[in-house]
Amino acid sequence: MNELSNQATVATACPYCGVGCGVLASRQSDGSVRIRGDPDHPANLGRLCSKGTALGETLGLEGRLLHPEVNGARASWDVALDYVATGFRRIIDSHGPQAVAFYVSGQLLTEDYYVANKLMKGYIGAANIDTNSRLCMSSSVAGHKRAFGSDTVPCSYEDLELADLVVLVGSNAAWCHPVLWQRLLAARNRRPELKIVVIDPRRTPTADDADLFLPLRPGTDTILFNGLLHHLQRESALDWEFMEHHTEGYAAALAAARASAGSIPAVAAACDLDAAGVAEFYRRFARTGRVVTCYSQGVNQSSSGTDKVNSIINCHLASGRIGKPGMGPFSLTGQPNAMGGREVGGMANMLAAHMEIENPAHRARVQRYWNSPVIADQAGLKAVDLFRAVGSGAVKAVWIMATNPVVSLPDADTVRAALRNCELVVVSDCVRDTDTTAVAHVLLPAAAWGEKDGTVTNSERRISRQRAFLPAPGEARPDWWIVADVARRMGYDYDAFAYRSAAGIFSEHAGLT
Repeated sequence: MNELSNQATVATACPYCGVGCGVLASRQSDGSVRIRGDPDHPANLGRLCSKGTALGETLGLEGRLLHPEVNGARASWDVALDYVATGFRRIIDSHGPQAVAFYVSGQLLTEDYYVANKLMKGYIGAANIDTNSRLCMSSSVAGHKRAFGSDTVPCSYEDLELADLVVLVGSNAAWCHPVLWQRLLAARNRRPELKIVVIDPRRTPTADDADLFLPLRPGTDTILFNGLLHHLQRESALDWEFMEHHTEGYAAALAAARASAGSIPAVAAACDLDAAGVAEFYRRFARTGRVVTCYSQGVNQSSSGTDKVNSIINCHLASGRIGKPGMGPFSLTGQPNAMGGREVGGMANMLAAHMEIENPAHRARVQRYWNSPVIADQAGLKAVDLFRAVGSGAVKAVWIMATNPVVSLPDADTVRAALRNCELVVVSDCVRDTDTTAVAHVLLPAAAWGEKDGTVTNSERRISRQRAFLPAPGEARPDWWIVADVARRMGYDYDAFAYRSAAGIFSEHAGLT
């Protein structure tokens, strides 16, 4: 990419949220980069939010990590990679594969995730790779698997524009997914019969534009949607034929809904809502065929998040409002590639290509495809538990990629103390000084947005290309390159990690699907 001429325009994808907007980046003669929305990209159709529009202002090198460092001193790539490979190998040989872990990020590209997951589960032989996406999306993953048998997203962005009722639960889309919010408002302007219901304990900017706002008590979403399910049954608004042919367990779900939320007054009291507002929401849902229910972190980031997800999905399954245009439950992801990580198994409780780590046939299939010496046979440590294991000394080496857990994880002081006492902490990042790099033994300079090439998957499971339009500064390298080199230096099969490009990695991933 060093030979790109000024004024060259490159189609790429925004690195911020899960909407996955297409971006056109044009290098200017003065060295700046002009950013525009890509009118041909189906996620945003040329729209950009204020963050995406300002991407050109983020491309400076101030604060960048540009060279490898070992124990606070600049080092060559050879020295740094050997240090990492030797340290991980020594700890694995002395304490077993469960003594090491990777903590990765929804900021990684799918190809980065794939190589890290392959190394940990197929060569090291443990499943101790988890992601900061665990903090925001694991409830939705579990809810999808419980409802559908797989982590399936049953909606697309077009469904928002085709729906006659859009319900937003725990989602401040006006701020967090602004391009989707713009699409929704534009659709309502074209079709005033489209109505928007917002369910959130806080009155947000999203609520300000809602046709109906329900400020429920925090943590009572499940009661509200169980009440909706019971109301649909009472009003003869269930699709019995759909349930008979396409679902199981509905009798128990209906009984549980009736027991926990048997009347509108009871639901209103439990949720601290006005009964008339609850009744209006239920009436609109029951009488509207095309309904999309969008939910985000207000649902997912909860100790009962999975139950909340399933209470929403149950209403769509029981009424047949799923799998048709303008209908379905829709999880809006936060990070640009949380979905891509899920697709390649970048979480501690899954294998690549949505296969299950508990399933012997799935494990055999992945191991055979990778031609790997081992395959992890049980779920690994999930995000919070992983760092507790670091603190207890059970995990003695951890490699953190593209995330800052000393800030983002719960109980940050405990995480910091755990890392300070860990035998080997490796951090791959594009930023030199973070709370996490401050406690690392090895820093590895990673390529940033605009410098790396690969794919990301957005909330509707659309795969987009991120393309490089700038040369990597200093000695920065793509994350997949760093991981593959360490794998080879650890003594694993050279051909298994002899990748020459992100395209080769994607082809391997696609073959497994």
